[in-house]
Amino acid sequence: MKKRIILPLLLCLLLTACGRKTSAPAPAVGQAPTAEPAAEPVELYVFAAASMTETLDEIIELYKDTAPNVTIVPTYDSSGTLLDQIQQGAEGDLFISAGQSQMNTLDEENALLEGSWLDLLENKVTLSVPEGNPAGIESFDQLAEKLKSGDVFLAIGDSSVPVGQYTQKIFAYYGIDEAAAAGCLTYGSNVKEVTTQVSEGTVDCGIIYGTDAFSANLTVVDSADAEMCGQVIYPAAVLANSANPEAAQAFLDYLSTADASAVFQGVGFTPIN
Repeated sequence: MKKRIILPLLLCLLLTACGRKTSAPAPAVGQAPTAEPAAEPVELYVFAAASMTETLDEIIELYKDTAPNVTIVPTYDSSGTLLDQIQQGAEGDLFISAGQSQMNTLDEENALLEGSWLDLLENKVTLSVPEGNPAGIESFDQLAEKLKSGDVFLAIGDSSVPVGQYTQKIFAYYGIDEAAAAGCLTYGSNVKEVTTQVSEGTVDCGIIYGTDAFSANLTVVDSADAEMCGQVIYPAAVLANSANPEAAQAFLDYLSTADASAVFQGVGFTPIN
C-alpha cells in the first residue's frame, strides 16, 4: 500500500521540476561581471569665441573623464567670423558667442536647436595696458580725453566682432567720434589680436575682455560698467544641423557644472547658471 502512495508523489515532483524555468548561472566566485559595451565614438565640432580659448581647452580636457568616447574639436575666432562660417554651412554642433547679436541672427534663421539656448557666462570689458604702463593710462575717463586730443594710441576690435561693438558703445557714452579719432586707433579682427598688440607694447592701451587680460598677464586699469556698454553675455546653443545633438547638449550641460564653472571663474568669467 505504501508503494502505491509514494510512486504518484515522485512523478508529481519530477513534473513540477521539469516545468520550472532555469536562470543563467551566476558568475563564479572571483569572476568579473560581463563588461558593458563601450559607447560609440562621437566627434563634436564646437565654434567658440576667441576669448574662450584657454578656458574651453582646459574644460575639454576635463570632459574626457566624463565622456571618454567624445572627441571635441574646437574652432576659435571672432563671433562674427564664426557666424559667417555657420551660415555658409560649416559642419558644427555647438556655438558659444561673445555677443547676443550673433546668436539672435541664428535664432531668427531657425539655425538653433529649439530649447537649447543658454546664457552661459558674463565677462567684463576692460582698459588694459602693457607692462609698466609707459603711457600712464589710468581710466576710461582719461582715455576719452586723450582720444579727443590725439594723445594716445589705442588698440580695439573692429566693428564685426563683439569686443569692437562694445567699444563703439563706450565711444558713444563718451561722445567720441571714431572717424575723427582714426589716427589714434589700430584694429584687431578678434580680441586675441588686440590683446597681442597690448602685450607687445605696440600701443599705449587696448580695450579687451577681462579674461583675456588675465590670460595674458596684463594690467587692467579700468572696467566698463553696464551703463557704458551693457552687459557682456556669452550665449551658447546647439546648432539645428548638429549630427550629434544629444552629445552636444550633454557637453553644453556640462559647461554649467561646478567643475566647469570653477575653470571659468578662475580667469574672471562669471557663470550665469
